[in-house]
This record gives sequence, structure tokens and C-alpha cells, in this order.
Amino acid sequence: MSANALSSAAHSAPLTALLYDLGQPDMPGQIGLLLACLLLALIPDRLLRRRAAAHEGLRKLGLGALQRLAFPLTALALLTLARLIAAPYMHVRILAIAASLLAALAVIRAVFYVLRHSFAAAAWLANFERGFALTVWSVAALHLTGLLPELIELLEAISFTIGKQKLDLWQILQGIGMLFTTLILALWLGGLLEARLMAAAGLDANLKAVFSRLLRALLIVLAVLIGLPLVGIDLTTLSVFGGALGVGLGFGLQKIAANYVSGFILLLDRSIRIGDLISVGNERGQVSQITTRYTVLKGLTGLEAIVPNEVLVGSVVLNETYTDSQVRLALPVQVAYGTDLEQALALLVEAGKGQERVLTDPPPKAFVVRFADSGIDLELGVWVADPQNGSLAVRSAINLAIWRSFRQHGIQIPFPQREVRLLAER
Repeated sequence: MSANALSSAAHSAPLTALLYDLGQPDMPGQIGLLLACLLLALIPDRLLRRRAAAHEGLRKLGLGALQRLAFPLTALALLTLARLIAAPYMHVRILAIAASLLAALAVIRAVFYVLRHSFAAAAWLANFERGFALTVWSVAALHLTGLLPELIELLEAISFTIGKQKLDLWQILQGIGMLFTTLILALWLGGLLEARLMAAAGLDANLKAVFSRLLRALLIVLAVLIGLPLVGIDLTTLSVFGGALGVGLGFGLQKIAANYVSGFILLLDRSIRIGDLISVGNERGQVSQITTRYTVLKGLTGLEAIVPNEVLVGSVVLNETYTDSQVRLALPVQVAYGTDLEQALALLVEAGKGQERVLTDPPPKAFVVRFADSGIDLELGVWVADPQNGSLAVRSAINLAIWRSFRQHGIQIPFPQREVRLLAER
């Protein structure tokens, strides 16, 4: 027999033995033992799930980890005991395969339990866990049946050359797996360092955001630099794509690159901070989020405007809370020409002083603006220290107070009038 035939026979021997066991009379006994072990393993799983739901904090975290591992580990222990007892009387290959798959399930659940608590906001982990578990079980099944070496040989046979390096599909798959592992570790480490950085006292919030993003980007680059060489992929091979990527950034991604650079500028120069009330173009709102690509403005109506950072850097931005949160509100009002102006101005000042949000320093002041067609224009100026709460309510309250005060003192607010004369025909 040739060497290839011997290798093929050796690889297919586990699969042949498994197929042989499937045709044996004791197969129902193996299936029964497997189902019994799985059902018994559900008992501690249910008990730990109830206890974990009744606790909070670190105790809940520890019980949650035990709950996720309770089923596979209990089933694995029961299967191991069943194999030792049943081995002298029947074939136990199915039980051995099930034990290997349960061990893989325990490892998968432990890893993803840690990842879910490290990346609490990452909704993609739930879907990825199922795909990753299916992949691991498929590899384990191929290994147990002896088909994995043949699959690896097939993937290694499909090769191609990039630059000066020869790559094959198996090497690329290894690179993807190693790269994903190093990236997960980098993101996990970045999350821990970012949490410590955000908790640091005496450091500006914008600087915290800049340092956390730079730290995460640095860790991702290190993950790529470490992960790919571990499987034999030369990083100089990636230089083949460097030129194309540079051209793409230069032409198609100009706006995106400009927004990212502008984002770092905003975070570093601290001209706009979280909580500032700003106006840019037709948008006005409170800064609720600053990312490296865009800034979110939450308007007083509840609507959120996503403004590209390039617009904030290249446009005039009115920051109402940059160095001082006090802003002046101007309330125009018109009175008739026969009005006592000194009395009207005094009533305007009193109407402004009667509002809780109006500051006493600087105090409200009233002015005569101009002599208009239908009356005399006056203006009341008041200062407030909380512009983020809006100005409509305080304007309405002051206008209502002015209306009541003017009506009480007989001061008329004129409305436009036109006099039309008809000339007789000659």
C-alpha cells in the first residue's frame, strides 16, 4: 500500500470506527446514557440561574459564570463517569465525542462570558458567539472523525503568491483566527485602561476621550503587528495594498479623513465641550457627544443633530457657555406715543425682576430703542445663567407680566394703523 493510501486510511480510521459503532446493537444504550446525563446536568443549571437572578454585584457576576458553566461541566463529569462504568459492557465512542464537544462548549461559554462583561455595549457578541461555537464544534467533529488533517491538506494545496510571499488558504485562516484573538485581547485591555482613565480625577473630559481613542487605536495596531507574524504572514506583504489604500484615502475618503482630523482637533483644543450650548449654521443645541467623526447636538425640542466635525472646525460656532454661561435675552415691546416713558421703563424693569431665572447681577435694564411709525420701541434686557434650559418659558413669563402691568397702569401697546383718504373727483 502506498504512503498516501496509508495516510488516508489512518485519517479515516476514527470515522470508520464511528460508523461501525452506529451499527452496533448497543447504540440505543449509548444514546440513552447520553440523554440521561444531559437531562441530569440541567438541574444545577436551573438552580444556579435562580440564585444568580436574586443577587447583585460581584456575587451575581460569579454565580452567572458558574451558571453558564454548570451545564457543560456537569454533563462532562456525568459522561466521564458513565464511560468508566459502561466501557466493559458496550462501545462508548459516542459518549467520548459528546464529552469532547461539551468540553469545547465550556471553554466557549467561559470566554464569551468574560467578553460580554468586558464589552457590555457590544450587541454583536451574542450573534458571534453562536457562529463561533458552530465553528469550534465543526472543527472538533472533524478532528474526532479524523477528517481534519485531510481538510488541512486540501486548504494548504490552494496557494497563491502576493509579492514575494507564498500564501495558502490554511495560513490565511490561521491568520484571521490569530488576528481576531489578538484584537479581542487588545480591545479587552483597552477597555480596562479606558475605564481607569475615565475614572482619573483632575483630567479634562476631552483629554480623556482623546487619550482613550489613541490608546485603543495603538492597541489595535499592536494586535495586527503581533497577530499576523505569529502565523508566518510577513507584514511587508501588506505594502502591496498600501498604495491603493493611500489613493483611496486621498480621493474617496477626503471628507471622512477631514472629519476625523477635525475631531481630534476639537478634543484637543477644548473649544467645544460636552454640555456646551452652541449654534452652528441653523442648528442650535447642547453638545451631548463628541466622537472623532461627528458631534451630536441635542436641541431644546429633543431633536438631535449630527454635525460633522469638519463643519465645526471650518465654520463660526456660537458657544453660549464657552467661558461664561450667562446670556442676555432681549424682549422688545412698543408703546403708544402718549405714554409716560419713564413709567413704562420702570414697569419693564419690575417685570424682569419678578422672574426667578432672571439674574440680579447684572440687573434687568430697559431702553428706548427708536421712534417707529405706530409707536415708540422699547427693549427690556435680562440675563439668565441657564441657557440650556431654553428661553421660551422665561420670555413668556416676562411678556405676560408686562401685559398685566401695562394694562393695570393704562399703558397702551399700539398696533399698526393706516389712514385712508378718498379724494373727491373734480
